[in-house]
Parts: sequence; structure tokens; C-alpha cells
Amino acid sequence: MHTHDLSAWQHDHHFGADTSSAERSTRLVMWITAAMMMVEIGAGWWFNSMALLADGWHMSSHALAIGLSAFAYAAARRYARDPRFAFGTWKIEVLGGFASALVLLGIAVLMVAGSLERLWSPSAILYPEAISVAVLGLVVNLVCARLLGGAHHHHHHGHDHGHGHDHDHAHGDHGHDLNLRSAYLHVVADAATSVLAIAALLGGWFYGWAWLDPAMGIVGAVLVAVWAKGLLKQTGKVLLDREMDHPVTGEIREGVETMLAGSKTRVADLHVWRVGRDAYACALTVVTHSPTLTADEVRACFSMHEEIRHSTVEIQRCVD
Repeated sequence: MHTHDLSAWQHDHHFGADTSSAERSTRLVMWITAAMMMVEIGAGWWFNSMALLADGWHMSSHALAIGLSAFAYAAARRYARDPRFAFGTWKIEVLGGFASALVLLGIAVLMVAGSLERLWSPSAILYPEAISVAVLGLVVNLVCARLLGGAHHHHHHGHDHGHGHDHDHAHGDHGHDLNLRSAYLHVVADAATSVLAIAALLGGWFYGWAWLDPAMGIVGAVLVAVWAKGLLKQTGKVLLDREMDHPVTGEIREGVETMLAGSKTRVADLHVWRVGRDAYACALTVVTHSPTLTADEVRACFSMHEEIRHSTVEIQRCVD
């Protein structure tokens, strides 16, 4: 189980009918989000609303994220069996996310600068028109959430069968499409930002709180920056293979040393890194007093961890 071709596993496991549905939904939502982003940014500039601009730029962050998700599906499907990719093509998505996060941090800085300038030098806002666009953006976000939510529900049930045992780990999301779930959460968060923009415009229109519009622009910039920071942290961790603090690492070590305690076997070296959304590879060296211990026996000690898709085992024998 742990020595088969990982690229073949990615193709056979991920690219069935369920994933095709998720890819179609993600691509559709990407285009809808990108179109609405352009409408909001253009309207925010035309109607002089920083809150609307902030919501549009915030939507751009989600358009990038959803676009990366759609690209990842396409690239992984196309190159799934390409032998040049030792562990598949999942890190294309990760690298793209890292790059987009850097761009988003720059966008957040520009949004704050524009909002501060508007605070010091207020100008007239066409509130009815700006509110209409913001409401349209909220409706679009809710429709996109519905599309991705339906795809997630279908995809989830498509992978809930076929397992003969209960693999319940608090640290894992095994069997779930984290790529699709991420896109869904981005759309829901963008809907919340649209609500902020609408509230700011209504406050300015009915109560004359003109400062509320640029203030919401700053709030929107902070949301973009926080999301970008989280994305940098997540993608950087994967790109640098910083997974040794993952719970599965300790469980592999404990499983091997507990199950092979009778042969005085210990794990001398262990490396675990992520190679897919819910897949890991590991390389370990064990030191043992057993003259007959095999690599398959070592692998059996952590065979319950289905997320370990590839393992390399080195055995060093002690001479008594």
C-alpha cells in the first residue's frame, strides 16, 4: 500500500466524477467572482466609495484563491501521470498561493493609503448607486456559496464509502477535498465583507457618516492582509516541508516503537512531509536487534494511517 506510484494514486483517487463536478463548480465560481470583482472596483472608483473599492479588492483575493483551486484541479489532472513530478503536481497550487499572498499584501497597503487619504480629504459619494452594486455583490457571493456548497456536499458523499475501518484522527481531514472547502470558505468570507460595505454606505447615506466609508475601506484592507498572512504561513509551511510538528509524525514513531518493542527496535531517524491535500510521504530509519525484521513489518506498524501514501524504510541491525 505504501510503495505504489503516488502519481497514479493521485490520478485514480482524485480525478473521478466527483472531482470533475468540483472542478466545474470551482471554475464557474472563479469567473463569476472575477466579473463581480471588476464591477465593484469600477463602481467604487466611479461612485467614489472606498468601502466598495475595498470589497472589490477583497473579492480579488478570493478570485485569486478560487482561480488557484481551479488551476490546481486542471494541472493535477493533466500531469497526474507525468513521471517528472515525483510526488504529483499539488504544490503548483501551493506555490501560486504563496505568490498571490505577496501581491495581496501590497494591495492591502494601497487600500489603507487610499482610505486614509479619503479620511483627510472627503469627497461626495453616489450612495444609491454604490449600495446597489454592493447588494449585487452580496447576491453573487451567496449564489457562489450555494454552487460550491452543493459541489462540496456531492463530493463529500462520493468519498464517504469504500473504507473498511474508522480512521478518526483529530488532526486530519482525510477523505475531504480541502481545495474545494477552501474555495467555499473564501466565498462565504467575501459575503461578510459585502455586508460591511453595505452597512458603511447606508450609514453615510442616512446619517451623514461620510467617515464610515473609508473606515470600512481600512477594515477591508485589514481583512485582506490577515487572509494574505494566513496564506503565506500555510503555503510557506508546505513549501519548506515544515511538517515535523504534525501529529502523524509522533504517531508513526510511537506505533513502530510500541509494536516492535519485543525486538528492541527504535526509530533513529524520521522525516514526514506533505505531498498532497491529504497525503504525506515519510522516510524513516530504524535500529533493531531483530535479525529478521523486514521493511513491510515496519510499515505495518503505521498502516492505519492512510494519509501516508509513500514510505521509505531503512533498517540498521545491531550486532549483539
